Amino acid sequence: MTLLRSEPFAEVETLEELLAIAYRMEQEAFGNYTDLAERMRREGRPDLVPVFERLAGEEARHIDNVVDWSQRVSGTMPDLAKLQWEPADTFDDEGASAIAPELMGAYRSFSMAVRNEERAFLFWTHVAAQTDQDPLRLAAEQMAREELGHLTTLRVERRRAFHAERAAKAQLEAASLPDLELRFADLLQAAAARQEGASGSGLEAAAREARERAAALADAPFGPSRLVQDGLRPDVLGRAVPLCELLLDCYLDFAERLPGEEDRTRAQRFAGRLVACRSALRDVQR
Repeated sequence: MTLLRSEPFAEVETLEELLAIAYRMEQEAFGNYTDLAERMRREGRPDLVPVFERLAGEEARHIDNVVDWSQRVSGTMPDLAKLQWEPADTFDDEGASAIAPELMGAYRSFSMAVRNEERAFLFWTHVAAQTDQDPLRLAAEQMAREELGHLTTLRVERRRAFHAERAAKAQLEAASLPDLELRFADLLQAAAARQEGASGSGLEAAAREARERAAALADAPFGPSRLVQDGLRPDVLGRAVPLCELLLDCYLDFAERLPGEEDRTRAQRFAGRLVACRSALRDVQR
C-alpha cells in the first residue's frame, strides 16, 4: 500500500479539529479533480471529463458527510481555524496536470485516485493510533473505514478500466521504437508544412532527426520498452505532442536502466533532442 509522504507529526486534540482536517483534505481532493476535469475538457479529452467529474462528485459527497457530522457535533460547519497543524499532504495528481492529456487514460486516472485513497486511509489510521482519547480514536477509525469503502469502489472502477483499455490495445498493431520515430517524423513533417519561416524549418529539422533516430535504433536497438505498449493508443499515435512525450519517457527510462554506458549516453542524447522538440511543438501550438 502506498506510504504517506509524511506522517502526522502531532496529535489531534479535539473532534472539531479532526473534522476540520477531514474537511480540508476532502476540499483539496475535490478541487484537484475538478481542475483536472476542466483541463481534459480544454485539451480535447472528452472521454476523461466524466471520469474526473465522477471523482470530484465522490469527493463532494465526502465533504457533505463531514459537514453533516460537524453540524451534529457542534451545530456549525467545520472550522479551519481549529487546525493546529497542517495535515499530511495526501493528494498527489502524479503529473496529470502537466503531462500531455493523451497520455492519461481512465485506468491511469483511477489508479491515481486509488493511491490517493490509500494515503488518506493511512493518514486516519495514524491519527487513530496517536490519540489516547476514545472519542477521537473512534472518529478517526470511522474516517479510515470510509476511505476504505471509497478505495474498494475505486479499485472496481480501475479494474474495469484496465480490461477496457487492454481490449482496445489488442486491436492496435504492435509498434517498435523505430516505427514510432518514423510515425513521429511524419507528424512533424505535416506540422512543418503548416508553418512558415523558422518554426517550419525547425520542425523539418526535428523530422530529419526522428528519421535518423529510427535508422540508428534499427541498426542498434536498445531492446523492448514496456512504456511503448503502455502508451500505445490511437490518440497518442495520431498527435505529435503526446507521441513526443511517449518517446521521451522511453528514452529517459532506457537512460536509467541500460547496462552499457554507451547506450545510456545515446538514450540521454535522444531524450535531450526530444525535450527540445517538445518545446518547439508547444511554441507552435501557442
